[in-house]
Amino acid sequence: MDEIERQSEERGWATAKTLAEALPYIQIYDRETVVIKYGGHAMGETAVAKQFAADVVLLKLMGVNPVVVHGGGPQISAMLDKAGVKSNFVDGLRVTDRDTMAVAEMVLSGAVNKEIAHWISVAGKEADVRGIGLSGKDAGLLTVEKTTRTKRDPDSLIEHEVDLGFVGEPTKVDPKLIAGLIASETDDWVPVIAPIGVAEDGQTYNVNADTVAGAVAGSLNAKRMLLLTDVKGVLDRNGDIIRQMTLAEAQGLIDDGTASGGMIPKLQTAMAAVRAGVEAVVILDGRRPHAMLVELFTEYGAGTLVKA
Repeated sequence: MDEIERQSEERGWATAKTLAEALPYIQIYDRETVVIKYGGHAMGETAVAKQFAADVVLLKLMGVNPVVVHGGGPQISAMLDKAGVKSNFVDGLRVTDRDTMAVAEMVLSGAVNKEIAHWISVAGKEADVRGIGLSGKDAGLLTVEKTTRTKRDPDSLIEHEVDLGFVGEPTKVDPKLIAGLIASETDDWVPVIAPIGVAEDGQTYNVNADTVAGAVAGSLNAKRMLLLTDVKGVLDRNGDIIRQMTLAEAQGLIDDGTASGGMIPKLQTAMAAVRAGVEAVVILDGRRPHAMLVELFTEYGAGTLVKA
């Protein structure tokens, strides 16, 4: 046996050992629902998108029911820049006028949504695992109301309402369509949801994808919600990752300033999802290859787990 054959054989044995060690965790998630929030700049990189899709297909074939909720902020910004439209933000939320709303829906429900669903179908072709692109407007999935925000004037200290335009907050999730797709006994569907919702009066709204993922996960009583982000997890004051925390501990990190910037809304989303019925939420680095597999099927996981 030459060196190449020997190395190939060793890799085969190592792979078999890894699969055997994953068995207890595979059983934990068998036929359980895992909601994955996918977003960020990596969505625009084809190689990363293909790898994400392949991991989602693997989850489905291992007995998990993955549901993907995606964002698309960078893609919306790029399209608005091409159109010469300047975006304004308040507390991280894009102020969305009627023209911006039209672009946001076109990008989210169109190009981004269908690309993710397409790559899942490509990755799952041999086993007939198919991504199906949806938005919150389909089958009454996501009902929303207009978001209201207040801002305090630094001089007068008087709070005044800020109009964010067509930005919404979920008020109701009807999971019937999603539940039917993932429960199919004849087909392997992976729902891919764009964060667009409709108010009671029929008006379309753009919704924060993290918030939508939490609302969908709660409505499905998901076993896990995975918040894929661009950091390795929640860090303590020394910069070390915190592997697990309770709701009270998560709130404490916000209150004492340990969690700051973009991590605050992610922790708030995680806490809201757990209160809504999700067993646990994990904040992890979606840029790392196979991060979802490491989190679900290994002993130590890949991010920060938030639970009751």
